[in-house]
Amino acid sequence: MPATALKGLLGPGQLHARVEDLKREKGPAPWSEKVVVNDQIVGTLICQPPGHPTDRHYHLTDEWWVVLEGEIDWEIEGADVVHARAGDLVYAPAMHYHHIRPTGDRPSIRLAITPPGEFHRHDRPAGSGPNGR
Repeated sequence: MPATALKGLLGPGQLHARVEDLKREKGPAPWSEKVVVNDQIVGTLICQPPGHPTDRHYHLTDEWWVVLEGEIDWEIEGADVVHARAGDLVYAPAMHYHHIRPTGDRPSIRLAITPPGEFHRHDRPAGSGPNGR
């Protein structure tokens, strides 16, 4: 399905939204909301409670996030653990496994930026990872 078939919260008919309004509408974590979806980019708000990790995965393209609330640890293949909090930016290069773990004492919210059609991949072909691993 092309990205344009999906609908994001923002677009020509809605140019503005507030995270606080989304939090009220969505309720307690966990939840996610596609904010922008077009042929070039997908921006997804992701709210997770502490201790609610993602699966270990990788993407064929780079991925990056803006942490809006809370604290999150990123384990990114080949790097030290990144301890991020509200206001931080985090980047995972293409083909690098990463694992995201919300920490702290309250839910975290991050904005994930990816190209359309990208998804979590779990089994990387031998020799296709960082440094040919």
